[in-house]
Amino acid sequence: MSFRLEADPSLKDALKDADHSLAGIWVCSGSPLIAEICAGAGFDWIFIDAEHSPNGLESILAQLQAVRGYPVIPVVRPPVNDTVVIKQYLDLGVQSLIVPMVNNADDARAAVAACHYPPMGVRGVGSALARSARWNRIPDYLTHASETVTLMVQIESAQAVTNVDEIVATEGVDGIFIGPSDLAASMGVIGQQEHPEVINAVETAITAGRKAGKYVGVNAFTEASAKRYIACGAHYVGVGADVAMLARGSEALAAKFGAGNHSADGTPASY
Repeated sequence: MSFRLEADPSLKDALKDADHSLAGIWVCSGSPLIAEICAGAGFDWIFIDAEHSPNGLESILAQLQAVRGYPVIPVVRPPVNDTVVIKQYLDLGVQSLIVPMVNNADDARAAVAACHYPPMGVRGVGSALARSARWNRIPDYLTHASETVTLMVQIESAQAVTNVDEIVATEGVDGIFIGPSDLAASMGVIGQQEHPEVINAVETAITAGRKAGKYVGVNAFTEASAKRYIACGAHYVGVGADVAMLARGSEALAAKFGAGNHSADGTPASY
């Protein structure tokens, strides 16, 4: 006789019970090993990215399996707001999604529809074949599937900020996640996430989300930015990335011990 299982909590469940802003780390390496290391580091959530990272269905599945034994919420970003892609992610067992480049209510409604079975949406029914339902070992999965999914849509353009009120008012959208980097690019100040107009746009979106009673997250890779947006009311914040930490850490180590930092006898110059 098989085990009777229950669905894991999703991001909205963690946010509902949180008494502080939840800190998360991006996992962009495509490595289940790195994902597991990050899952055990003490973050509240990990962000498995497939928009800018070398992740396909198989590597996402492996990372979900690698982190499941840890008290952390896996959140996954598909490469595009596409019904077929989102269906595949959900069937893999992804329960918390951040959908990129949602610029208006139509985009938001499309993401909602992809996340839900009829009549609310258009998600294809394949629970007997899918990890999401643990191959029909989760009782009444089809009836309760919507309760197990968190949908965050990404605000990362000037157009999205203009339309943020209608986006957050969309039924089925649990919250938003603000991307200052693409937002800065769309505002003509690419690479300037700390530009005053970008900060103002981010804070405008945070205020709109909270006013609508939705969860609000933001990407903030500097301590000052993270603290600013937490003070502004962000419920969850992405504060770093595995590949960025490896890049900066390896550079710092190489600067101490690499070529040009040794004496004539080969010992590090600092010795």
